[in-house]
Amino acid sequence: MELLEIIVKNIPAIDNAAIKVAAEREDQLTKPIGSLGRLEELVIKIAGMRAEARPSLDKKKVIVFASDHGVALEGVGSYPQEVTMQMLMNFRVKGAAINVLAAQAGADISLVDMGVACPYPEADDVILRKLGPGTANIAVGPAMDRATAVKALETGMELALLDADKGMNLLAVGEMGIGNTTSSAAIICAVTGNSPDEVTGTGAGLAPEKLQHKKEIVKKALAVNSPDVTDGIDVLASLGGFEIGAMAGAIVAAASRRIPVVIDGIISSAAALIASLIAPDSVNYMIAGHRSQVPGHSFALAKLGLEPYLELDMRLGEGTGAVLCFNIVEAACRTLDEMATFAEAGVSEANDEN
Repeated sequence: MELLEIIVKNIPAIDNAAIKVAAEREDQLTKPIGSLGRLEELVIKIAGMRAEARPSLDKKKVIVFASDHGVALEGVGSYPQEVTMQMLMNFRVKGAAINVLAAQAGADISLVDMGVACPYPEADDVILRKLGPGTANIAVGPAMDRATAVKALETGMELALLDADKGMNLLAVGEMGIGNTTSSAAIICAVTGNSPDEVTGTGAGLAPEKLQHKKEIVKKALAVNSPDVTDGIDVLASLGGFEIGAMAGAIVAAASRRIPVVIDGIISSAAALIASLIAPDSVNYMIAGHRSQVPGHSFALAKLGLEPYLELDMRLGEGTGAVLCFNIVEAACRTLDEMATFAEAGVSEANDEN
């Protein structure tokens, strides 16, 4: 049996007993009930994910998957394809936003080459899982064949499971790839039913006058490929990227180990949609880190039934919004675990008669 089938069948149900105990403790803490707002809802949700009434998420990880996209040949971006390789090298020397924000959140980073087209010097700190020099051009045909799509998913699964075996208990998936906002827009359109005009954004600073061209390419990709929107593997093979597949696989694998996954922006959310089609129960382990400025992100989150915790007008990707939300996740867990209850502190509780 393929790893994909095994993992999908082994995603556990949310633990309602842990939710009940966590909710009861939350209501006994030295504060008015509900006064910590969505932090309370978040930690109770995490208790169910982790099957722990007082969860502690102290082993945080972001996996950044890099790959190129053939659709970049259509002129849908502002940057040349070699920027994928150059930014991967920038991640290596800790020069990017994801490095700064992950360090601030106390999270480790792994860098994975899923299909970077341009060559670069050998680097021990880049995990090589290259499936090719980028995907095919989705404006003229599928991004990849079905077998390669499965391999991308299983690669992400394998890497997430390795981290889980080392104790990881909170995950974010990030990415780098010129052309990947076009693929992501196409995936979101296919899965949500929203139009390219509604979903497609400027990506990494595309000039406004070129945005209409990008929308037309997304329309063309949808028409040319006509993916089966009930089949996540077909959507990935038709419209996706190697890194998007690996991100989706990592999300599903994390869910199989009761590990919460914080979803980032539009590309991460496209991967989350793929994961939701392949393994619907994986959605129970997703946390929306933030709402991106990119218009399609809200449609993806709505389809997933997720409400973001941050709205900072970000649209960088790399996993930056997700790791920034790590701090919110940790704060929610620590308040439940470290605050005293009224009984523990000897503080009088509210009197409903007053």
